[in-house]
Amino acid sequence: MRIKWFSLIRITGLICVLLYHFFQMRYTGGFIGVDIFFTFSGYLITALIIDEFSRSQKFRLRDFYYRRVMRILPPLVLMICIVLPFTLLVGKDYITDLTRQITSAVGFVTNIFEIKTGGTYESRFIPHLFVHTWSLAIEVQFYLIWGFLLYLLTKVSTSVKQFRLRVLAGSALLAVGSATAMYLGAQGLSEFSPIYFSSVTHIFPFFVGSVLGSIAGIQDLMPAFSASVEKHWTKNKALAFMVINLALLFILAYFLRFDRRETYMFGFILASLFAAGAIFGANILHRKTLDVKEPQIFVYLADISYSVYLFHWPLFVVLSKQFSNGIAALLTTILSVIFASFSYYFLEPLLRGKPVSLVGREVNFKQIVTPLGGFMTLAIGFGVFLCLQAPTISSLEENLMLGGIQQDVGKLDMAYAKATAPKNETPVAADQNTGIPAGTTIIGDSVTLGSRSYLLEHMTDVDIDAEGNRTMNLAYDVLMNLQNSGQLRKNVVICIGTNSLDDYQEQTQKVINDLKPGHHLIFITPHDGHADSSYNSYKLGVWERTLPSKYKFITIGDWDQVARAHQEVFEGTDGTHFGGREDASKLYLDCIQDALKRAEKTPVKK
Repeated sequence: MRIKWFSLIRITGLICVLLYHFFQMRYTGGFIGVDIFFTFSGYLITALIIDEFSRSQKFRLRDFYYRRVMRILPPLVLMICIVLPFTLLVGKDYITDLTRQITSAVGFVTNIFEIKTGGTYESRFIPHLFVHTWSLAIEVQFYLIWGFLLYLLTKVSTSVKQFRLRVLAGSALLAVGSATAMYLGAQGLSEFSPIYFSSVTHIFPFFVGSVLGSIAGIQDLMPAFSASVEKHWTKNKALAFMVINLALLFILAYFLRFDRRETYMFGFILASLFAAGAIFGANILHRKTLDVKEPQIFVYLADISYSVYLFHWPLFVVLSKQFSNGIAALLTTILSVIFASFSYYFLEPLLRGKPVSLVGREVNFKQIVTPLGGFMTLAIGFGVFLCLQAPTISSLEENLMLGGIQQDVGKLDMAYAKATAPKNETPVAADQNTGIPAGTTIIGDSVTLGSRSYLLEHMTDVDIDAEGNRTMNLAYDVLMNLQNSGQLRKNVVICIGTNSLDDYQEQTQKVINDLKPGHHLIFITPHDGHADSSYNSYKLGVWERTLPSKYKFITIGDWDQVARAHQEVFEGTDGTHFGGREDASKLYLDCIQDALKRAEKTPVKK
């Protein structure tokens, strides 16, 4: 039995995800499209299992797993085989760690792989081609666990009513437990990807759907629900309820941000509840419009939605490096629809043993065995070739790693030199009145770390302390340690802000207030290639530009302005980092040195 209007739920989820990936700076919360899919899957699977138990008093677990594998695996394998040749259009960074990416995807453990390797959903480096299969991993993990638990429940339940109530109670308990784990896990975090990827913290949308599925199923309904539909719900009321919930999902997707704690405390649970509300409304609308035919375009888009989701991300990652964002989005959509249609309407039915009509001729599985076998042989061979060529880490990550190692070695050399220096050795030049060492101290984040070697080669009397993912509060700690140990030089350059927390003003003000007299303070505005005016990094830059009018000892080096005027130097990067690129490093150096020259014309802090 096909429920009309469920197509709109799937289409909404797909649109949200596509808008987010294509236009991330404008549609910042579209990632909840995945939660819409999660909620719908939880509902559908639970409702179908209850229907099966209601019909036969049995639930065939092996058949359930077989159906899931045949629906999920063929499009996934096809996607990997088709996408890999596209990687020839881009550099090797885009196939970084390809072997583990592929094995994680087909093994349905991408979410675990991303957590273990420190992956981020909003990647700050070269994005993994198959990072989007993290959601598929959680879905399969849900099917394995939930299917087995319901199988056990069928063995100890003596009636459909008892089974349904136990499913309802178990779903509610697991939904609350997982949502609570996400709520608590979000406290104190600045990088939310680990709890986003985790099955424990992000599986609750499935169970929200399961709660609904145990009440308002597909064929076998809870009597109270059935009576309520007949008594209280009209076609117009059901339509309005569905539309309102879908609208709320789009509104939520427009305002949510991946890097905001509120998203994890409330956003995802709201998305799941709105999705459940839309499913509920669609279910009732179906029962009130039995004589109405659903538009075929809705059915078609819903049918291919899963495969479009699979194809769109890696294709967009590659094509967005060849074309403008709009053209890449258009080409990605067209190719994804073509490949998804081929998978759903041709390949998958044949693999399940169903003949397919093609150009007026009937085609069966036996007829495609030879060409399919040849295609798979070529695809596997090409995949092995690419895996052998793939680097373990991207050039950007390698650059940052080397920068960190060189910085650590430099610190050890300085400590050793200081410990073994003769007592009468001439110390670093310092101001006679204040005792503050001359020169410059740069405190930076991963952007600075990537260009650290270049800066040291082209600057004199400079110390650089940089670290990836450093926020202003951590920079403050570094500043205080250097100041208290007498190592903080006269010119203090703060290159922080790409990773900005909500309290960026408060933390920056602490730097300003607690810096001792005798120093120039230079802020280098942060540049994030993905940021718009809603991002904290952008807001920090705007606020920093106001500081020289309030504090005469503060100078601004406007790296964000320079970077936006020279976007060509970020080609092939994530739009923020440029470590290892001499043209970009020179621009960064020029920005810092220009600020230092201007700072020398201003008074030090009194």
